[in-house]
Amino acid sequence: MGKKAAKSTRKFAASGQLKKTIEARRKHRDIKKKAEKRQAAKGKGRQVVEDEDEGVSGDENEGTKTASGKFKGMSVDDFLGGGFMQGASDDEDEGSEGEAMDEDEEDEDDGSEEEDVDDNESFADVDDLEDEGEAHLMELSKLAEKDPEFFKYLQENDRELLEFSLNDAAVGDDEDMEGEGSAQEDRTPVLTKEILQKWQKALLDHRSLKALRKMLIAFRSAVHMNEEDQVLAWRIDSSSVYSKLVTTALRYTPVVLEHHCPSRSLPNGKFKPPTQTNKWKTLQKLILSYFHNVLHLMGQISDNEMLRLALSETAKLVPYITSNRKTVKLYLKTCLDYWSSAEDSVRISAFLSVRRLAAATDESIVDTVLKNTYLTLVRSCKSTSAHTLPSINLMKNSASELFCADHAASYQHAFGYIRQLAIHLRNSMKTKTKEAYKLVYNWQYVHCVDFWAIVIARACSKETLLERGGKESELKELIYPLVQVALGAASRLIRNARSFPFHLHIVRSMLHLTRHTHTYVPLAPYLLPILTSTLSASSKPKASTLRPLDFETAIRAPQQYLKTRVYNEGLAEESAFLLAEYLASPPVHGSIGFPEVTVPIVLLLRKAVKGAKGAQGKGGKGKETGVVKALVERVEESARWVEEKRKGVAFAPGNMAEVERWEEGVGAKVEDTPLGKYVKVQRKAREKRKKLVEKAREGEDEILED
Repeated sequence: MGKKAAKSTRKFAASGQLKKTIEARRKHRDIKKKAEKRQAAKGKGRQVVEDEDEGVSGDENEGTKTASGKFKGMSVDDFLGGGFMQGASDDEDEGSEGEAMDEDEEDEDDGSEEEDVDDNESFADVDDLEDEGEAHLMELSKLAEKDPEFFKYLQENDRELLEFSLNDAAVGDDEDMEGEGSAQEDRTPVLTKEILQKWQKALLDHRSLKALRKMLIAFRSAVHMNEEDQVLAWRIDSSSVYSKLVTTALRYTPVVLEHHCPSRSLPNGKFKPPTQTNKWKTLQKLILSYFHNVLHLMGQISDNEMLRLALSETAKLVPYITSNRKTVKLYLKTCLDYWSSAEDSVRISAFLSVRRLAAATDESIVDTVLKNTYLTLVRSCKSTSAHTLPSINLMKNSASELFCADHAASYQHAFGYIRQLAIHLRNSMKTKTKEAYKLVYNWQYVHCVDFWAIVIARACSKETLLERGGKESELKELIYPLVQVALGAASRLIRNARSFPFHLHIVRSMLHLTRHTHTYVPLAPYLLPILTSTLSASSKPKASTLRPLDFETAIRAPQQYLKTRVYNEGLAEESAFLLAEYLASPPVHGSIGFPEVTVPIVLLLRKAVKGAKGAQGKGGKGKETGVVKALVERVEESARWVEEKRKGVAFAPGNMAEVERWEEGVGAKVEDTPLGKYVKVQRKAREKRKKLVEKAREGEDEILED
């Protein structure tokens, strides 16, 4: 024993603070030893195997300001043992390439939001988020100056306590790592199932951030394992370990992050990113690097199940990346690419990820999502065939759901793009050249009109009105301009037999709009000329061996179909069915004036049938007249049905409240009318014929007979 301690020292030891002070000094001493080891490793040029080193993660930034300078001069390879941040840098470069999708938007990045992912800072800070009691290390390091007598007392009487490590397990790991480093100095360690299971257990039982960091570094190695000029922390020799690592990283990462930095969901379905805490700031770089690695992995795999998993799990991480606009744009571009070109199940997963992005509270992100979704849809429907039509319809229906999530934000986009359609129509009407007509007579124009009809129909339907508590949608104001543009395209440009398929597409879109918004639009004037043209006595149809024209996938009839019997019969069936659908819709058939509305239609059709009798004798127009006669009979029966219903009406036409009440009651029974039953039968027959055509196209149920 040395000399006797001073009275102040003995008093301090008796107060019970001695034990706490010694423990704090152990922490300080351990951190200092770790820093010295890293400096020694750097001087020898030895690559540190970070994933086996639990003690490499000291957080000098919390205890001292001078320690941060040590990392700035340290290379990625020396410090991280595999270039974890270098991969993030590569992925960030890919993210910058993805910005081309949104060229006319300024790439404005907000200070801390746009920290470069390739900053050579240590992810070891993540480990120290789980340590406690280090806030007062700076003060304890100065105890030798404040109380030199007590410091000298500890040096002389119990020096081993000052040099004792904070965490025996951590020191043990350090020693094990050094042993491995000497044995495996020149080769990368192999990731085994045992190591992966150890990380999984730590993630499940304790939501360990240390285990998460180790796993994500290994995940980065898996993503870039076949690339040249990549220094990786792990080598993966087993396909089962590779698959398990990727699946674990995708499934476990959102769970751990939600535990430590939960995002907030609002009642309206939107979300708020995690609050800006020290833990969140430390994790942010790790999350962004992992996210870029996932996007890089998605570009390498073709398995639909794995793609679905990657898309669904990354959607859960969307709240954590909204502060980085480059990452948001790259992720949006990736999802939209899969949404427009992948298999149906992958398309749906990609769309759900895009919808998750649109649920952000940041208006600029919502605008970017809506704009690029619409542009992707337009680019995908340049050409339409029997094979691409189902996927285009899927895209239109899913995109309409996206636009109906926020009516106010969607209004600005819908207004601008409908106005763009009107400008194309006006230019075509003014110029009247073949090139100008092509601006309107194309598949993109048809699908755009149909898409906005679907959006407005969904936004203004009765179901949506009830969901919004009776508040009308902002998109309702766009019904009139859309109808004007659509009907102008159908009537103001080319009106010949070859353009009739285009007109029928426009009428279908408007019919969908009127049925769901309960808005009356006079569509009969655009269908009757097509129907009566097939009954004209002056045109004698030619026999032909051509197969029937598919009006769903045709925008312009081929020249060889003109004046043929097969084309005439197809036009008569399609236009008569659409006219029946229109007259049987609630806004028309449910009107108290339905008998008066049908009078001119019935007269015109009867006159056309009478004029076609001459051709019937030669067998030229028998099928067309049969279709029209059946339609006229059903319309007249339905008119008499409405007249019977309104016989007991006691209110005057000027009493609009009573009129509306009466029409609501009749509109609910439209399907039970003669015309409603006729349309129902026609729909079933068309569906059956469509399925047979699909089977024939796919070569199913073919039977070869002798």
